[in-house]
Amino acid sequence: MSAPVEPAEPAELLDLAVEVAREAAELVREARARGVSVAATKSSEVDVVTEADRASERLIRERLVAARPDDAILGEEGDDRAGTSGVRWVVDPIDGTVNFVYGVPAYAVSIAAERDGEVVAGVVLNVATGTTYTATLDGPALRDGEPISVRDDAPLSQRLVATGFNYDAGLRERQAQALVRLLPRVRDIRRIGACSLDLCGVAEGTVDGYVEEGINLWDHAAGGLVAERAGARVEVGTGVLGRRMVIAAPSGGFDVLRRALVDAGYCD
Repeated sequence: MSAPVEPAEPAELLDLAVEVAREAAELVREARARGVSVAATKSSEVDVVTEADRASERLIRERLVAARPDDAILGEEGDDRAGTSGVRWVVDPIDGTVNFVYGVPAYAVSIAAERDGEVVAGVVLNVATGTTYTATLDGPALRDGEPISVRDDAPLSQRLVATGFNYDAGLRERQAQALVRLLPRVRDIRRIGACSLDLCGVAEGTVDGYVEEGINLWDHAAGGLVAERAGARVEVGTGVLGRRMVIAAPSGGFDVLRRALVDAGYCD
């Protein structure tokens, strides 16, 4: 009779995630140097997929399966893979594909590990800069191995808030209307174009908050953990358009931002 398999430790899962993310980032970097073309569209003609997205996810899946064959995998570009270990990998092979296509230096490989449905480890690697954000459920948030933390609480009028827009034209029109109502109440708005990096921005204090509706688990799983371990509160719910919404801000000022978002029409 074989011995029972020991549960995977978050640090062990993070080490594997970082190793695989680095290899995928190198693939994406080389693809960008060769030139980028759009391979397909998804939800609309502006929601694009490149061959590099697909190649990156294939590589990530192959490496994860080779290292941990009993784990499940959820990825943006491939079919879900069932597992029996209690661990599921949540993969975004290129978060910020439009930035990647245009050469805007804000696109990332994002890999998170769930254990029994809870995210316990995550890495977000900005391919263009090499900056690597990591966290485990029982450890600190790190940027290139150094601890990071959210900004101190500030009045709403002095907060820089990151956001994004849905690819559906009708939905983004309503998001723009909410943004018009929020903008006079905050310092300014930033639209970076990659959810995972927005959340890491909250974690390192380069923005004071983040809100976006219409994203998926692979967009926020790793970045959300990094933000939480850096001192942010991250809320995943449903926005007024009926899509998944993420709000993130330093814990002490979260409620003030959320009330402003309700007033602006982002959520109830």
